[in-house]
Amino acid sequence: MQLPEFLIQQPSGSVRLTGHRIALEHLVYFYNQGYAPEMILGQFPSLSLALIHKVIAYYLEHQAEIDSDMSARETDISKQRATAMTTSPDLAELRRRVSQLSGSVLP
Repeated sequence: MQLPEFLIQQPSGSVRLTGHRIALEHLVYFYNQGYAPEMILGQFPSLSLALIHKVIAYYLEHQAEIDSDMSARETDISKQRATAMTTSPDLAELRRRVSQLSGSVLP
């Protein structure tokens, strides 16, 4: 997808508004929640209303592709969360590891 000058793709793959740390998906989220452009401006006061309108217009022109990308990213994040939750040591294991490092036994 060819991005307009007001959007930039980060090395991580996320798309951000040029000159801001705000991701395209953040504006899309609020827009899809029913926020009017003026309400989105209230959430992101560092943006201009004109820029918000440009982003919404771009989103509407590329909605299927952007929604698909956002869904894929959310799926990846969910998988990472599930993996992190199942591979984390419990408290007893953490105490055992600390005990081994310090040579003492914790209560």
